[in-house]
Amino acid sequence: MGLSLLRGRTSAGLPRIVVGACVALAAGAVLGLLTLPQDLTRTPGYLYAAGLLLAVGLYGSTHDIDFAEVRRSLRVVLVAVTVGVVVKASLIATVMVLAFDRPEYLVLGIAVAQIDPLSVAATQRSDRVSPRAKAILSVWAAFDDPMTVLLTVYFSALAVRYGAGAAGDGSLVADTATVFGDLLINLALFAAVAALWWAAVAWSGRRDPARRPASRPSADIVALVLVVALILFAAQDMMVLAVALTGLFVRLGRFGAALEPAVALAFLIASAVLGVVLASGQVLLREGLVLGASAFAAQLLVTLLISRLLVRPRLTWPDLVHLGFGQQNGITAILLALALEPRFPGTVGVVGPAIVTVNLLHHTFQWARVDRWRRDPSPAPEPQHASAPMSQELKPEPG
Repeated sequence: MGLSLLRGRTSAGLPRIVVGACVALAAGAVLGLLTLPQDLTRTPGYLYAAGLLLAVGLYGSTHDIDFAEVRRSLRVVLVAVTVGVVVKASLIATVMVLAFDRPEYLVLGIAVAQIDPLSVAATQRSDRVSPRAKAILSVWAAFDDPMTVLLTVYFSALAVRYGAGAAGDGSLVADTATVFGDLLINLALFAAVAALWWAAVAWSGRRDPARRPASRPSADIVALVLVVALILFAAQDMMVLAVALTGLFVRLGRFGAALEPAVALAFLIASAVLGVVLASGQVLLREGLVLGASAFAAQLLVTLLISRLLVRPRLTWPDLVHLGFGQQNGITAILLALALEPRFPGTVGVVGPAIVTVNLLHHTFQWARVDRWRRDPSPAPEPQHASAPMSQELKPEPG
């Protein structure tokens, strides 16, 4: 039994994993009230544990993605995790600064601009949308995390320039060099893991040429060892891009069945951590509500913009709603809030309620998506020209 009880949906239509996360959130809040969460978050192993959860979620989010769907929607995903993230963060930050006239709130747009891969991997089981929409949201959720980490440098420097927070201990040029250095390290780590994986596949092919690479036991064992080692190593320095890329290319084969329970467990632990964080310090409820609502609305606006300009053939109505209401926040938002707290005190007190607001909005709208959301009561059709070149499918509409 165990985590298998969290599969499926309740009679009210809510995913059981979401109900479990709410219970974990409440338990974490009680634990935070009974203990000293400030001391907990400052322990040396806390950030590593949070990074480990994030790495598990990232790998789980990209592992089950249909790579053919990724290729077909590559242009959409690239725009979503680059221009889309920048636009979302800018919209959210603008609303917060205008509403509360505090320059330090520029950084809050980063903390909630990403879509949490733990939540997406744990709850994306709807049969009302196409595999194409699920693939777009999964890749979007997996790869906007590295982008938000990169943007943290620029938004923090901009906020400091406008007089918010403590003075920086370095220059913008030095910080930028550090970020791009980390990016290269991520790519190098992924390249090393991929090279070892492909070498193992080639070696197993010589030993057992009758089997396909994916069905060779030796290749599965090597994949499992490489993935576990990568996750343990990457969690130390938040090498999220290396883990996400590895999930796309290195598959676990017969060990893949254990990945879903691992992601569900990580999701529950992250929810409990969120409860502990919310129970600590001063909670700024009004600011958090505005931040969460802004993030949810920004996701919808960016989805409409991208789908109107780039997606061909057009997304069906259920697919569009699935992406537009796909905003969720979790452990990534918590990590960014904790990282920004020393320079911008009060960040955690705002981001905590915002995370709850975003997730409540997400699941409320998903629960309300009964058949009346569809234009056609039949299941969402698959694109008719799946074999068409990507340049034809995704080219902008004239005019």
